[in-house]
Amino acid sequence: MQTVTAHGATIPALGFGVFRMSDAEVERVIPAALEAGFRHFDTAQIYQNEAALGKALQTAGVRRDELFLTTKVWVDNYSAGRFAASVDESLEKLQTDQVDLLLLHWPADQVSIAAQIDMLNAVKEAGKTKFIGVSNQNIAQMKESVAHSAAPIITNQVELHPYLPQHQLVAAAHDSGMAVTAYYSMADGAVPQDATLQKIGAKYGKTAAQIGLRWLVQQGHIALSKTANPARVAENIAIFDFVLEDSDMAVIASLARTDGRLVSPAGLAPVWDI
Repeated sequence: MQTVTAHGATIPALGFGVFRMSDAEVERVIPAALEAGFRHFDTAQIYQNEAALGKALQTAGVRRDELFLTTKVWVDNYSAGRFAASVDESLEKLQTDQVDLLLLHWPADQVSIAAQIDMLNAVKEAGKTKFIGVSNQNIAQMKESVAHSAAPIITNQVELHPYLPQHQLVAAAHDSGMAVTAYYSMADGAVPQDATLQKIGAKYGKTAAQIGLRWLVQQGHIALSKTANPARVAENIAIFDFVLEDSDMAVIASLARTDGRLVSPAGLAPVWDI
């Protein structure tokens, strides 16, 4: 598995996300993901499936030091009385005493970025996570987080796919030594159905979905893949045996749209840069 490094963290470039997956789906698909070679797993408090993921990983018997586990603190827990306690609950559900990466899930509009970062640093200092990061922050918030944090901010996890390449944010993240983690990489099902990506895929003997994931990791991003179907897991990870030609990368870049953003919930999302 290809890896991405940032501020001392070595992160598998392709992760397996469990957003919008039921406990039963998680417990059914995780063994297939492990068998296929996935070791990076991404969940969140609000997904309500941390316990199912922890159970599936524990049942599979994989060594903890072989895994890279990420979870995210939900905005309702951005308070001195709830933040650390919520992380303890996440650790209990995941059946581990420390996650590899802990993220602030959304910036929201009720608690200052500085206060959020202080709470995140406190749980890191307490040994509950190896590394910290943010998610869904705009460039200004990301820069504020980096400047205020005592510990390095490893990544900003954001919506990123061929229709929303996030060039400005990526450049700012890299200037700070951060990695960018891409979620919604299939653009809610649009990528697998895209005729241009299908045509490129035919050239390499790959699906459009594989082309979309390869496009992400070839730029140096961390990409989150997802499927509830165990039969599809092997397809998602089979993206490291080919390289997209520069001409194909350029064609994919041309798919960017001004209306490409799909995820922007009121009260949670910031004012985006584009």
